[in-house]
Amino acid sequence: MAETLFFNALREAIDEEMARDSTVFVLGEDVGHYGGSYKVTKDLYKKYGELRVLDTPIAENSFTGMAVGAAMSGLRPIIEGMNMGFLLLAFNQISNNAGMLRYTSGGNFKIPMVIRGPGGVGRQLGAEHSQRLEAYFQAVPGLKIVTCSTPYNAKGLLKSAIRDDNPVLFFEHVLLYNLKEDLPEEEYLLPLDKAEVVRPGKNVTIITYSRMRHHVMQAVKTLEKQGYDPEVIDIISIKPLDFDTIGSSVRKTHKVIIVEECMRTGGIGAELIAQINERLFDELDAPVLRLSSQDIPTPYNGTLERLTIVQPEQIVEAVEKMIALRV
Repeated sequence: MAETLFFNALREAIDEEMARDSTVFVLGEDVGHYGGSYKVTKDLYKKYGELRVLDTPIAENSFTGMAVGAAMSGLRPIIEGMNMGFLLLAFNQISNNAGMLRYTSGGNFKIPMVIRGPGGVGRQLGAEHSQRLEAYFQAVPGLKIVTCSTPYNAKGLLKSAIRDDNPVLFFEHVLLYNLKEDLPEEEYLLPLDKAEVVRPGKNVTIITYSRMRHHVMQAVKTLEKQGYDPEVIDIISIKPLDFDTIGSSVRKTHKVIIVEECMRTGGIGAELIAQINERLFDELDAPVLRLSSQDIPTPYNGTLERLTIVQPEQIVEAVEKMIALRV
């Protein structure tokens, strides 16, 4: 086991896959000599050359379209978005091209590409750099959407995403890059479509993902002292959702709280509530409770920014309220 920073876990995954498969290459803004905006591709251009770690112009729609064409031709591109919010400029290429070409070509083309980079609400990065885009893309057919949350799952999921024959949107939270964790020295891969039961419990199911996993686990420390026993699920895969894991938990606890950084209106939590009500309504002892970000652009002011997203104390209060319900 070796202690590894989150961004280095991602770098190791890319390095290992590039060494294993000569069709894998990286492209994006400042991924080469600069090493990426968060150093995920640091020095890889020295090892693999400037055509496999390709610095692009500031033109997201162009280089994303180029990556789709490369994937159709048998290569495995990894796009790094300097900030995932900028990839809205390539929404057409991601949705109409990457997401749909395997279907519209009658299966003649595979689109093995990964679109990854930093996103989420940072620390005073301003509205345009604090985007939560997972719900924007959730409705696009043909995409897989993954949200990593620890160095361990970041590495294992990214390796699997690179090997997948479908386009994978791979969301990394900007405030997780300096997390540390001991990683196995031997190779490992993780499934792209499985949730993780972070903490088994019996009182209430807390469903979360990305950075909110850590807010939830911070809240759990307080809840444990108060005698509560919550089950925590990191869904990891936003598309498709792992309803085997979610369903097993709901049938055990009969109470559900969703904690997300996504916006409340049309967010991932909204989809989770809809599917839980459709599939598991008779298992619920109380309405599903949702804790989401405010439906506003993220303020630059630090105090206001904190107020827009869910904090651990709100999670504690929500669990107390849920458990107090008598049915």
